[in-house]
Amino acid sequence: MAAPLHGVIGYPVTPLTEDGIDTAALTTVVERLVDAGVHAIAPLGSTGELAYLDEGEFDLVVDVSIAAVAGRLPVLVGVSDLTTARTVRRARYAAQAGADAVMVSPVSYWKLTDREVATHYRAVSDAVGIDIVAYNNPATSGVDMSPELLVTMFEGIDHVTMVKESTGDLTRMRRIAALSGGRLPFFNGSNPLVLDALKAGAAGWCTAAPNLRAQPCLDLYAAVTAGDLATAQARYDDLKPLLEFIVAGGLPTTVKAGLQLLGVPAGEPRRPLLPLDEVGRSELRRLLAL
Repeated sequence: MAAPLHGVIGYPVTPLTEDGIDTAALTTVVERLVDAGVHAIAPLGSTGELAYLDEGEFDLVVDVSIAAVAGRLPVLVGVSDLTTARTVRRARYAAQAGADAVMVSPVSYWKLTDREVATHYRAVSDAVGIDIVAYNNPATSGVDMSPELLVTMFEGIDHVTMVKESTGDLTRMRRIAALSGGRLPFFNGSNPLVLDALKAGAAGWCTAAPNLRAQPCLDLYAAVTAGDLATAQARYDDLKPLLEFIVAGGLPTTVKAGLQLLGVPAGEPRRPLLPLDEVGRSELRRLLAL
């Protein structure tokens, strides 16, 4: 049975210091999202700088995030790595810590064949007893999974039960729905595409935006769900400039800067990422009406 994932899935940043993870700040960031009313929490996504953390830091973020959620919402943990072995280790750790599902993107330096991608996911599935979200984001992973491959894995690998599609190509979402007969839930991972994706049947929206403006995000989802497309369009038009800004400027960089402007400790992104410059901060202040 699939984990009860739907709606607005909030992606927290990972507050960092020179010494590692700022656990108190991470707890604050996660609790803000829970209190804001998102439908699930997803630590260690791109927003959470998973690619820049070592294994001890990964484990700590999992533990602190799950403790902060305290069973109030489903938790989806990003576990992707270049190697199958480390992806499996991370998935096992997240499952044992109490995660409801794990999110896996087949990150690779080398171009992977469909057979290699499927074998990678099967290894994770064999290692855990929780659901797996297949995360397709070729812009960051270097691997583009076709709708055909995603549906084949859904049908043939036990715990692959959901897809996060982040290419920004609405036709892919429609293709996933058609090929699976509507059985494979897909989530929108492209912020600027959210309204069209939800209208096309996306089960939810995976996004860092609620860190900065949670209520309009929730109102947008609720309006589409209720069939109130006029309200949904108005909420989207309001959010669109911010959504485009945080994507263009890099999610860890822009969201951390926005949280700091809102008085929430978030630290700086880990190099090679750099803090948002003053021009960007000025624009972000305007977008947040500060």
